[in-house]
Amino acid sequence: MPTVFHLLGYRFFFYRNDHTPIHIHVKKGNSQAKYELFPLSLVYNHGFKVSELKMIEAIIEDNQEIIAEHWNKFFNNAK
Repeated sequence: MPTVFHLLGYRFFFYRNDHTPIHIHVKKGNSQAKYELFPLSLVYNHGFKVSELKMIEAIIEDNQEIIAEHWNKFFNNAK
């Protein structure tokens, strides 16, 4: 599972066999969420509080281009 970055105990990553559209998974402890990047939207949430989701979404929004670059670099080289 390629990790894009860690921040405040959250791990932002994607799976090696992920699919489009571009998205990011977020995990901390037993909680996990998935966000599509363009447009930024929550796909699912398992265990995060609303306050955490707001913070996670802000982090993703601030790093959308970096996440997309990692996605494109990984999946374009994986073929």
